[in-house]
Amino acid sequence: MAEINQQLIAERLQISRATVSRCFTNHPGINPVTRARVFQVAAEIGYAHLENRTTRSKKKPAKSTFGVLICSDEEEYYRTDYQNPSEQILAGVTECAQLNGASVEVHLVDPKARSLSDPSYTQIEKLRRRWNGLLLVYPFPDSILDQLALLMPLVSLVEQFDHSGIDCVDVDHYKGISAAIEHLVGQGHRRIGFFTRRYEVEASWSFRRYAGFIEKMVRLRLPVLPADIINVFPSRELNEEQSIEYAAERTRDGVTAWVCAADHQAYDLIRGLYQRGINVPAHVSVTGFDGIKTPKDCPDLGTILIPFREIGATGTQRLVERVRKRFGSTQHVLIDCPFKPGDSVGPPPSKK
Repeated sequence: MAEINQQLIAERLQISRATVSRCFTNHPGINPVTRARVFQVAAEIGYAHLENRTTRSKKKPAKSTFGVLICSDEEEYYRTDYQNPSEQILAGVTECAQLNGASVEVHLVDPKARSLSDPSYTQIEKLRRRWNGLLLVYPFPDSILDQLALLMPLVSLVEQFDHSGIDCVDVDHYKGISAAIEHLVGQGHRRIGFFTRRYEVEASWSFRRYAGFIEKMVRLRLPVLPADIINVFPSRELNEEQSIEYAAERTRDGVTAWVCAADHQAYDLIRGLYQRGINVPAHVSVTGFDGIKTPKDCPDLGTILIPFREIGATGTQRLVERVRKRFGSTQHVLIDCPFKPGDSVGPPPSKK
């Protein structure tokens, strides 16, 4: 088994060992995206950077160290068929941290964990004692949030929690969904369905996008059939294959467009519909939400663009302020997210 060190990271990314070292020491000449990739690989292999200290070294001014916890199982996080938005989030995080003289440590944690005594958290316990603040990426269980909030300031990125002690930096979900529906209506669509899927940790972002969908449809006086809503209460929850099969049935029944809660859902749906003889956008249109890179086997997606890098930078700056003023009021910052037209959207098929 290869030794877990900076040389291994360098070999994985095909960059120099010196570049890796400069990433961990916040060298100003390092590209933020390169630094983000180094931290991603470090999280993947379980490498933690600890600064060398000697008794004879001069005492340096204390600087902040921020932890970044990404709540995702490894299989999902390291999928290669979709672009991982966390790379851009981390680019914004490390860029802002560097400007503020702070260091960053990134770790994946198990979404099934419900306590800080779980191995996923105990293995980074010593590191947590050194952190001045913590950035959270993706949904976390409420029990974990309650425990972490007692330890240090928290800022959540791309997820809005109901917890009163956590700052959040996210996008305005309603504005994004509203723009997508307006685009579909402009193409002539009237019967529009909503598609999402289940996750290990309850995805409140999916619910917010669904709420935006319902509000916009009501504002436009467009009918919403309960049968055209997939995997959101009160509709029954289905697994991935069942969901796509059901979406195909509803498409044959008259749905002319699907608003998906995320890009990866949209691409899975498009592939599944193709396999069932349903062409996108000739037979049905599909929109997403995220703005990740289009897979080679799918059409360019009509989607809402999330400014992930800006979210990472804004969230880190907010954490800097929270560390300086530990018990100040919490804030929820919402950033605009425009709709990008794509080849997955066209006019509804003509009725025969």
